[in-house]
Amino acid sequence: MNRTTRPRPRVLGALGLGVSAALLAACSTGAGDTAAPAPDPTSAAPAATEVATAKPRLVLTYDGGLQVLDADSLEVVADLPLEGFTRVNGAGDGRHVLVTTTGGFQVLDAGTWSEPHGDHAHSYTSDPVLTDVLWPAEKPGHVVPHEGRTALFDDGTGAITVLDSTDVADPDAPARELTTPSAHHGVAVELSDGTLVVSEGTEEARTGIRVLDADGTEVAASQECPGVHGEAVAAGEAVVIGCEDGALVHTGGTITKVAAPDAYGRIGNQAGTEESPVVLGDYKSDPEAELERPTRVSLIDTRDGSLRLVDLPSSYTFRSLGRGEDGEALVLGTDGSLHVIDPESGELVRSIPVVDAWEEPDEWQSPRPALTVLDGSAYVTDPATRSVHAVDVVSGEVWLSTTLDVTPNEITGVSGAVPHTTGHDGAEHDHEHGDEHDHEHGDEHEDAHTD
Repeated sequence: MNRTTRPRPRVLGALGLGVSAALLAACSTGAGDTAAPAPDPTSAAPAATEVATAKPRLVLTYDGGLQVLDADSLEVVADLPLEGFTRVNGAGDGRHVLVTTTGGFQVLDAGTWSEPHGDHAHSYTSDPVLTDVLWPAEKPGHVVPHEGRTALFDDGTGAITVLDSTDVADPDAPARELTTPSAHHGVAVELSDGTLVVSEGTEEARTGIRVLDADGTEVAASQECPGVHGEAVAAGEAVVIGCEDGALVHTGGTITKVAAPDAYGRIGNQAGTEESPVVLGDYKSDPEAELERPTRVSLIDTRDGSLRLVDLPSSYTFRSLGRGEDGEALVLGTDGSLHVIDPESGELVRSIPVVDAWEEPDEWQSPRPALTVLDGSAYVTDPATRSVHAVDVVSGEVWLSTTLDVTPNEITGVSGAVPHTTGHDGAEHDHEHGDEHDHEHGDEHEDAHTD
């Protein structure tokens, strides 16, 4: 087994970049068992205030920075300047957010967390801080948290870093490090037994996936997935990877091809939840379209490898997909409504008006309404009115709205709760139960490294 060497994460200002090319090979595996995230080691931690219960917060991007909002009041807690086009990805620990920026994944401490104490937990808040900790990447891509482990993919080198989600703010944390045979816009997800599902491809074409065991040995592979993009994990740790002609499903060591009903039936963005064996995906069927505005979504049943298409009253975009607390499939439509779908029957249960009708912009980086789901509420941004709306998924009530002084673009959330994970030992640990899918990438322009 070949070993690769890559620079350890470090504080900004002393950053070294670069990863050697090699065959896909595991380098090291670290698995810290610290229950609460380590404080930012590069500076004095902000003063913590104990609160009665976990306080969820939202993090959104705008042209020139990031804003952190209290998810219960929608009040702005912090405004953090940051130049360039940035993206935000939940780290999986209920506290931190990984910001894709120049040079890698920079760690944002959203300033809300809980620490277990016997049969209960103590919750705290502090001022949000954009820390100096940066996990290096030439072209930072997908971030996939799952069951207490977070996988980072560097599109520029094909390098993969997997570490405990609670260690993302610790630059000295042990990590499992690998590199793919060729750099590509890829994705990786580590399962609770250490199995790693990773995309296969080059800069010219993405073709399939490999499955490695905890020791890095290949145990399964498939080349039946042209245009690999995105991932989602469903109940039973079934992993769905999107293709231009359907999807691949990995479960129990077996890879199953799920064929689309069209010769070109592209699934590029997915939303999964452990509350359901069915994964929600987008669906595009026009290979000639420069910008297809689809009006159908896909439901991939990981139990039998079937695929169902659901017609919607409007189109949607790659920032439109989410899952409710009970597994509901959620789609934010260009008609301004949040569409709620029963994943088992494919029935459109209700459409909740939230914002005015809108049209997808030509450039994928441009702001458009976006969706994230946190603690039973769907949060919807509206760049046209500089607003954010909180929607109760079950009742359909828009229970709070606020107007911002910036134009929101991407959005994600952190629960502030104690993370819950089975971990690699199979034992139960308390955890944040969320699947916000902020690791999704736009899928409109392959050559522009957005898909």
